[in-house]
Amino acid sequence: MSINLREIRRVAIVGATTNPQKFGNIVLKDLKKKGFDVLPVSPKYDVIEGIKTYKSVDELPDDVDLIVFIVPPDVGLEELKKAYSRGFRKFWFQPGAESEEIIEFSKTLSDADFSFIKCIMVQTNW
Repeated sequence: MSINLREIRRVAIVGATTNPQKFGNIVLKDLKKKGFDVLPVSPKYDVIEGIKTYKSVDELPDDVDLIVFIVPPDVGLEELKKAYSRGFRKFWFQPGAESEEIIEFSKTLSDADFSFIKCIMVQTNW
């Protein structure tokens, strides 16, 4: 199945950052501006762009619709496994956050939806 972004409201961003030059900040601000309820995830910060930040996907509320990964693949795989075990089922890997290992692992999760390669900022320009 594919991810219908028009049905998504709450988006967790794994790899969010305070650095305005990095995609973890650029994507967060872009999605917030487009009306999404964004939840930053980073072990480094308590607040990003005035928004409470979660240290891990383990801390996220249950009603997150989509988890976006903007982290190195080894971190992404670890957080993906945690998120899946928590019951989350929609995952978006920004370009560069995916790996063959993640893609192969995703194939074992038949009840989850994934997006690889596509940029969420481009895909939400409607």
